[in-house]
Amino acid sequence: MANIITDEMIDYVGILAKLELSEEEKEQAKKDMSRMLDYIDQLNELDTSGTEPLSHIFPIQNVFREDVVTNGDDREAILSNAPEQKDGAFKVPKTVES
Repeated sequence: MANIITDEMIDYVGILAKLELSEEEKEQAKKDMSRMLDYIDQLNELDTSGTEPLSHIFPIQNVFREDVVTNGDDREAILSNAPEQKDGAFKVPKTVES
């Protein structure tokens, strides 16, 4: 199948991509897009009837670990790094005037 990329298509893609292309760049883009579409056509000719769709090349199961707290609540050790503290929290300068 011959994929014909028009100047209007290149202009439209340029607008979508927010690109300003020179005439030489437009011509090169037309050739590149045409080659890409030809390659997709070639891939579409492959027989994939016995192939299952997949999202990963390797069989990946649930890779998330359990969310387990390991450091606990060590408020005193954390607050020992604070230059100032008040009521069990870091005390910081006021940033918004009321």
